Amino acid sequence: MSIIDKCYDYQDAHEVKALGYYPYFRTISSEQDTEVICDGQKMLMLGSNSYLGLTNHPKVKEEAIRALEKYGSGCAGSRFLNGNLDIHIKLEEELAQLMGKEAALAFPTGYQANLGCISTMVGRGEYVITDKLDHASIIDGSLLSFGTMMRFNHNDMDNLEQVLKKIEGKNSLIVVDGIFSMEGDIAFLPQICELAAKYGSSVMVDEAHSLGVLGKTGAGTAEHFGLIDECDFIMGTFSKSLASVGGFIAADKQLIHYLKHKSRALIFSASMPPASAASVLAAIRVMRDEPERIEKLWENTNYMLKEFKAMGYDTGLSCTPVVPLHVGEMMRAFGMWKRLGEEGIFINPVVPPAVPPNSCLIRTSFMATHTREQLDFALDKFYSIGKELNII
Repeated sequence: MSIIDKCYDYQDAHEVKALGYYPYFRTISSEQDTEVICDGQKMLMLGSNSYLGLTNHPKVKEEAIRALEKYGSGCAGSRFLNGNLDIHIKLEEELAQLMGKEAALAFPTGYQANLGCISTMVGRGEYVITDKLDHASIIDGSLLSFGTMMRFNHNDMDNLEQVLKKIEGKNSLIVVDGIFSMEGDIAFLPQICELAAKYGSSVMVDEAHSLGVLGKTGAGTAEHFGLIDECDFIMGTFSKSLASVGGFIAADKQLIHYLKHKSRALIFSASMPPASAASVLAAIRVMRDEPERIEKLWENTNYMLKEFKAMGYDTGLSCTPVVPLHVGEMMRAFGMWKRLGEEGIFINPVVPPAVPPNSCLIRTSFMATHTREQLDFALDKFYSIGKELNII
């Protein structure tokens, strides 16, 4: 089979579409808010990563418009050459302050931030150690490096120590999600940092889903555990709580200096658009000035976790706004997705290869801006459909 032939041979998605169970690339024609218009239907959004609900905040929109008027629509080049704007520098200064690090470096996407940092830092004869449930961008960054990737069982500290013992004396970087994006549980960062210190490993934490969620100021898992200094690299994204697109690495000045001059994902990519940078700056300030948003997010999270468990749903180890409902077999997940959609609930089914066979789940996620009325509406639908499909 040729390179081209395999594209024509791929029929999986067509087969699922023919059965009426295709939950991907749905078309939204409205703002990203607690309610959206999806394929012409008004739906309650329980599948967004906009944890603080800032995508429609007036200040965020105003700053994006102001930047568009001042700088135009794009930078027409790499940060390394002609695409380095003063607004990028200001953003990095505020990110460093937020994350409690000396410096920060903004990338066009969160995916590129992980790719650019890991592939740059880990070289031949060195090791990158990942949790088996780490995000795909961490895995891809590890594969792109010239080092060797080793994996440990999810949040299994005994297994992590076994891996570290095998490579004791060698340079290594442990990389974990702060909040795991499908499971909704939190990395055992205190134990990870303790083992890293014991075996001489460096630590990187991906705060994509924990930024704006965990920590006194919303800086994420490292702040939550008081381990900012123990984490050598802190990565984050702008496409979730910070209402835009892009990503960053926060670290000591010399580490950021090295990445600026060595990271191919940065050097050979156009810089993030000025409107995106401006909206992130505004979102950081709103998060700082309106701490009640994080409080409301946790109020909604705790309410939904309690109610789902009371109904009989298996929410696994989730303790965050990412709440998976474990349903088992794939067609059961697709069936629940379809029925919830018919009732006006937007959720995301998670099926193989993202999860093992017969371990499928419905991924729900909650926002600070969800009202109690909206959440109760959703709970009513989850209860009736869960009973209908014999899931609860």
